[in-house]
Amino acid sequence: MAPMTPHRNMFWQIEPVWIFYLLATLATGLLLAGLFAYLQVWKKTAKSTEASYSGDALKKMILDVFMGRRVLQGDVAAGVMHLFIFWGFLILFIGTSVLAIHHYLFSFLEGMAYLAFSMIMELAGLMLLAGILWALIRRYLQRVPRLERRLEDAIVPLWLLLIVLSGFVLEGSRLSAQQPAWAAWSFVGWWVSGLFSPGTAEVLYPSLWWLHTLLCLSFIAAIPYTKLFHILGAPASIYFQGASEAKILGMEEGAGEFDLGDAIFFDGCMRCGRCVTSCPSAGAGEPFAPRDFIQAMRHALWQEHFLLGDIRFMSRNEPTKGNESFWYCTTCRACLEVCPVYGAAFEVVTKKRVLAVEEGTLVPTLLSQTLEKLFKYNNPWESSKRKRGAWADELELTDLTKKGEEADLCYFVGCTTSFDDTAQVIARSFSEILQIADVNFGILGKKEPCCGDIARRVGELGLFEEQKDGCEELFDKYDITEVVTSSPHCFHAFKNEYPEASFRARHYTQVLQELLANGKLPFTKKVGATVTYHDPCYLGRHNRIFDEPREIIRAIPGVKLVEMAHHRADSLCCGGGGGRMWQDLQGEIKMSEVRIREAEATGAEILVTACPLCLIMLEDARKAAGLKEPFRVMDLNELVLQALEGN
Repeated sequence: MAPMTPHRNMFWQIEPVWIFYLLATLATGLLLAGLFAYLQVWKKTAKSTEASYSGDALKKMILDVFMGRRVLQGDVAAGVMHLFIFWGFLILFIGTSVLAIHHYLFSFLEGMAYLAFSMIMELAGLMLLAGILWALIRRYLQRVPRLERRLEDAIVPLWLLLIVLSGFVLEGSRLSAQQPAWAAWSFVGWWVSGLFSPGTAEVLYPSLWWLHTLLCLSFIAAIPYTKLFHILGAPASIYFQGASEAKILGMEEGAGEFDLGDAIFFDGCMRCGRCVTSCPSAGAGEPFAPRDFIQAMRHALWQEHFLLGDIRFMSRNEPTKGNESFWYCTTCRACLEVCPVYGAAFEVVTKKRVLAVEEGTLVPTLLSQTLEKLFKYNNPWESSKRKRGAWADELELTDLTKKGEEADLCYFVGCTTSFDDTAQVIARSFSEILQIADVNFGILGKKEPCCGDIARRVGELGLFEEQKDGCEELFDKYDITEVVTSSPHCFHAFKNEYPEASFRARHYTQVLQELLANGKLPFTKKVGATVTYHDPCYLGRHNRIFDEPREIIRAIPGVKLVEMAHHRADSLCCGGGGGRMWQDLQGEIKMSEVRIREAEATGAEILVTACPLCLIMLEDARKAAGLKEPFRVMDLNELVLQALEGN
């Protein structure tokens, strides 16, 4: 090799080299032992849950991992910071691997190839350094609320920071001692080399090399035993959540136990806190936060399935929170909207509730009483079945359960809309709209059963199965194939949790939008009001019905639609879902009050929603907040009917 050809001498001034190989073997062994522990836990939870190959899931994983698509969503600053750390670390890792290939297999890093390699490694080091400093600033100077400040949260980035800084200092000492003509290509190391005299640099170099090596090898060894495992766990979770088929919890044995997808999600969680920021329960100052709950479930899973318990030594003795707080979850799906690894914490909550109901422990008293009503009277509101159809006494509607009665569409009113005084306006208004539009429809009257949604949300799967079977039998008996619901919760249950349904279910907003498109809603009255719309969780986030209600509102003469700060997939929950309507849960402030204030801030005169639970919760919040006319809460059907007056 010509003396002036740019090149790199491996293990310069390092003796004895065998110690490095021993340490590298030890670090690799610890890494593999940790990975084996994860595989053991995952295997024990796998059961029948398998993820086959999926090209779409692989594409999704690549986009999210390498392009940061998910971490950029909703928090660009955090996403860019993460990309700096990810790509800086990845390029340096690849560069180290390239050096190993050059040294052990065949030489190729010479001349311009080496110079380009040196510059790329410098840029990667700076990128990683910038990302780490940015992360520390966000956590400890800006003190971003969703970020934790535990001991591990400080040690891990500082550890990585020491690796980067020691790498630059090591390179600077080598360049100072060797004085190569091409030193400026390693521009950071070249600048650092000015801090050393050649003699001092040559003396210090071996010690600096061993320090940097120990930092790097120990970092690699620690990956499975710290939060760093998300480097591997997050891609696995993203792929698995995309490749596995959606499961409907049924009465099979172990329905409430965690499966492979749950275990991978738990281990892939990076504790970023996005779920905490989006969680309405955490936002209301209640004792539930998805991150804390998931970490508690992860810890419990490892305690159960691994001999040594949780192997993450820096967090294994932290207190866990998850025993009773899971009843606060609204199952609103907001956590899944923002989770970088697509973890559905609300589904984990449901499994925990299933176990609680099966064991008969930790179930709130009021909820137990509600479940008894559901079982005895097929509704959660009244100790009677007779009043279910009372709302329609003066409307002369077709009762499909009476002999000889038929209709094209069955209006499934639902428990809350049938029994609650506030919600009954939905049923009356929608029925009148259907009559104006000349739709041939009927109701089930006193024989209408509960769809099972409430039992399903709180984990009473046996009762849900009974109510599901009851609905399907009734629909089959009266040859019902088209169903429209008042409640997004009934709609969700019919659409997503009745896998063998012989009928098509729609929410009333879909029917109204279809009638509007077909010219069957002849709006004649100019309403003249500014309106804001609240997206119900089970209509919007769960079933992606965002546009239909807005199209209807915009079509009403004289109505101006303004959006709240949180809308569509980012909407705030009213606090009534997940069985919370039938529990006495306390927080610093009610979720519905947070939402009603946000609606008021838009300057709107009318807050419109499309769910009976939302209507009840928001109307109660309006009264509690002392908001008076002209501000009012209305169901979408009321607004539509108001514009149809005169027809």
